[in-house]
Amino acid sequence: MAIASTSTLIFSCAKPDLRPIPSHIRSSTPSPSPLVSQLRSRSLTHDPISLSGLIGTGLVAATFMAAGQDSTAMAAVESLQLSEPANALSLPTWAVHVSSVVEWITAMALVWKYGERKGYESWKGLSWGMVPLLGGALCACTWHFFYNAESLEVLVSLQGALTVIGNITLCIAAFRINKSTSKMETSEEP
Repeated sequence: MAIASTSTLIFSCAKPDLRPIPSHIRSSTPSPSPLVSQLRSRSLTHDPISLSGLIGTGLVAATFMAAGQDSTAMAAVESLQLSEPANALSLPTWAVHVSSVVEWITAMALVWKYGERKGYESWKGLSWGMVPLLGGALCACTWHFFYNAESLEVLVSLQGALTVIGNITLCIAAFRINKSTSKMETSEEP
């Protein structure tokens, strides 16, 4: 319990806020030093780092108490470990999967905004052409989320089909962008 109480003390202490206090809030009584008048302490509820530290410490303390008095600390830590199948994705692999999907969605939004701002409808078509590939990515993530279950094998086929369709739609969108750019270049020539 000494670990938990020390952590609680460290993470839940109010930290000084060195921002100047506005003059209309300052009291009329003189303070002993200018530094003391400039210090304010934040409440625990206004400091998310301290609050998360306090919650984490409470969870650790609850785990140690749930393990019982006669068990070791290692048994408490082992009780937190999840058992996953051998084909489960690692945390870094999940980070790559999720960040790739987020980047793809961001790219779709940026392409759409570019088409709107510049008035190029063909660029909006590129954004629509990216949708099937996003669907394929979501199929892959769903299949991995359920540990590559055989009952969801259809997602693998669907992901492959959406990838082929997405490649075709991107090819068509690129052709449309090229065609519209060629028209603008020929119309600008005298």
